[in-house]
Amino acid sequence: MGEPAATQALRVSPPAPGASEIFQLLRDGQPRTRAELAQLTGLARSTVASRVDTLMELGFVAPYGGAASTGGRPPSLFALNPAARVVIGADLGATHALVVLSDLAGTELGSERAVLDISEGPDVVLGWLVEAISRLLVAGERSPGDLAAIGIGLPGPVEHDTGRPINPPIMPGWDRFDVPGLVQRAYPVPVLVDNDVNIMALGEQNAHWRDTGDLMFIKVATGIGAGIISGGTLQRGAQGTAGDLGHVRILRGGELPCRCGNTGCLEAVAGGPALAAALSAVTGSRLSSGGEVISLVRAGDAAAIQVIRQAGRDIGDVLATCVNLINPSVIVVGGIMASAGEHLLAGIREVVYRRSLPLATEHLRIVPSVSGERAGVSGAAAMAIAHVLSPESIEAATLSGP
Repeated sequence: MGEPAATQALRVSPPAPGASEIFQLLRDGQPRTRAELAQLTGLARSTVASRVDTLMELGFVAPYGGAASTGGRPPSLFALNPAARVVIGADLGATHALVVLSDLAGTELGSERAVLDISEGPDVVLGWLVEAISRLLVAGERSPGDLAAIGIGLPGPVEHDTGRPINPPIMPGWDRFDVPGLVQRAYPVPVLVDNDVNIMALGEQNAHWRDTGDLMFIKVATGIGAGIISGGTLQRGAQGTAGDLGHVRILRGGELPCRCGNTGCLEAVAGGPALAAALSAVTGSRLSSGGEVISLVRAGDAAAIQVIRQAGRDIGDVLATCVNLINPSVIVVGGIMASAGEHLLAGIREVVYRRSLPLATEHLRIVPSVSGERAGVSGAAAMAIAHVLSPESIEAATLSGP
């Protein structure tokens, strides 16, 4: 008695297991031949050919140069096809929203920006995001089926495994809200959510420090936080709170109250509102934000410059300990207060280079952010791309078929 047709089909054309192993060698964009892939993996040429064929059927790999074979011997070079899918990266800040559409190489295909207050709540903010994604797909002439993943950054603590904000201080109505669930009602694709500092670290590294596996990104704004990349991997910690420098107690903090409920925190001394209050006390003015302090610094105000320089020293006190603990090779300083330029950086360097171990600072660079306000959205897109191109995702795609 013959086999059922379905069984015969599975026997004749099984998916190529382990195709992700081949793909990880091609995802850097460098074209390679079947022979090179066989040599690098130790697999038989026939096995490599089968797995490359599977990846080509899925669209993740294409003949180098983009030209399909017109007969005879097929093209011998293969590489990542960045146009196979698209991803969304979204940076949802306290008062702004920026979203980009990009291909799998991170090339931006379109973007949209809005003035949007995070305190309006998840229904309003995520509703705008869903509509913005639709507009970007239409403008980019891509279908919802081309969308492979969505990365989102939020200005508060996030439980990365679930994508839910946890007790975010400036996000009323967001606590434990199912962010991926709402977005997936419109787009049933993986939705990855992280805090804004982590995605800024990813964005800065991806754009400017790709060969640097040990990097800290310090965001100095209303709050102060760090994104920590160690050994090439973003370190989120057990509950996703790694890098929360703003609530480390410092000596100069004394009994100053902090919004976290403790006293003497770094944020209570060196965050934007704290600097505005400190400068107001010195000059008798009525400043309310870090942005006003920055404006005075740019105008050459001596008192404002001294306040910023001292903030750098206070941040440097905490970073000196971090340098001894995790030994980064680069510290990137971003956030609105970093726009004060060298004054903040000078204070940080002054203390870090004096207080950290000589071996830890021998090759340490402390530099301003190059990506600036686009670090977050770039990192959100990079987070989505990393998920789409991960071995697990590629393996699942090969098993489910095109």
